[in-house]
Amino acid sequence: MTTPTRLISLLLLAAASTLLAQPDDTLKLKASYYEVNDYVDDNEACLRCHGEMKYMIEDPNTGRSTHERMYSERAIDRDDFYSSVHRTFACNDCHSYDFNTFPHPVETRVEEQFLCMDCHGYDETFAKYHFEDIEIEFQESIHNIDEFTCWKCHDPHSYKAFMRNAEDLEKAILYDNNMCLRCHADFDRFTLLTDREEIVVVESHDWLPNQAAHFKAVRCIECHTEINDSILIAHKILPKERAVQGCTECHTRDSRLMHTLYKFQTEEARKGGFANSIMINNSYVIGANQNIWLNRLSFLVFGFTLLVIAFHTYMRIKKQKKS
Repeated sequence: MTTPTRLISLLLLAAASTLLAQPDDTLKLKASYYEVNDYVDDNEACLRCHGEMKYMIEDPNTGRSTHERMYSERAIDRDDFYSSVHRTFACNDCHSYDFNTFPHPVETRVEEQFLCMDCHGYDETFAKYHFEDIEIEFQESIHNIDEFTCWKCHDPHSYKAFMRNAEDLEKAILYDNNMCLRCHADFDRFTLLTDREEIVVVESHDWLPNQAAHFKAVRCIECHTEINDSILIAHKILPKERAVQGCTECHTRDSRLMHTLYKFQTEEARKGGFANSIMINNSYVIGANQNIWLNRLSFLVFGFTLLVIAFHTYMRIKKQKKS
């Protein structure tokens, strides 16, 4: 088949497949999508397949067709995309126009992807997020391995700056931890990047008391990164040997949680004398939520007890001398 003939066939196949893939998908387009994005209709050229769990391929020459299941890694939820940080984007802002050809050619599918720094680095608009410092931390992280990019954790089609804007900290913790578990609880995904043995998260944390409560109340990165006060979220993932395992790192008046998890929360005045009172909105962390009034009361009770013992001892000695 000559090149022009092949190209025409591919275009016909693309048109046929696209038109027949999801005939009713215009009904899935919500008004809210158009409020945040000027390219909703254009994006449907991709989402008619990638926004569905399945798609149909038809051979225009024979008329035969078959349904294929959309690979989960390539599926995009419209609601997630149009509520993500990239909700204003057209697909072709990041992806080559060659993707308009279907089936997508191999050279297009392995095209070099844009990374966070390509758009956000060294730009005053995003200076407050310190992407340059994040990049340095990533370079020093154990995640700095072949084929590991920002997108392995931060799906560009659904990413939300959840923690920065979190009103419900519990949901934000779940959202962030799921980023880690996406690979660390899915060995098939894990093996795409490494030949290491499977990590069973529950077993590898069996030393942790009240494991379920810890998993629910803190993010993985609270223990698996270094504290960095210059960026919003630390990205230097440490080897497991350097992960925090000392209870007093968190369960103390100077809890590291105030420099990590709670650094996003508005600083509140001490409530009822509690130190680190912001934590009490979500949990009581033994040792970190000390109450100054209870501390003073305990000292007062202890001192009064010593005084009673001393007085009692004095009276017994005095009585013995008289007898």
